[in-house]
Amino acid sequence: MSIAANGFIDITDVTCPITFVKTKVALEDMEAGQILEVHLNDGEPVQNVPRSLKDEGHKVLELTQNEDGTYTLFVEKGDAS
Repeated sequence: MSIAANGFIDITDVTCPITFVKTKVALEDMEAGQILEVHLNDGEPVQNVPRSLKDEGHKVLELTQNEDGTYTLFVEKGDAS
């Protein structure tokens, strides 16, 4: 599936809980329904960021593992934030 994102952030250089904070800040600058592409690491970030985004009312569209062991997450901004 190919998703056209409205924004992109790379959080592979930060650790939890800053990973979620950076993702949340990026979403705050977007309109409801827009899509953010997030590049993140395995481990805590890939376990916690998607779950936290869902808890905040956003929609996780896709999460795929990349060849280098990182992940690409596509999230649609919800109305609640």
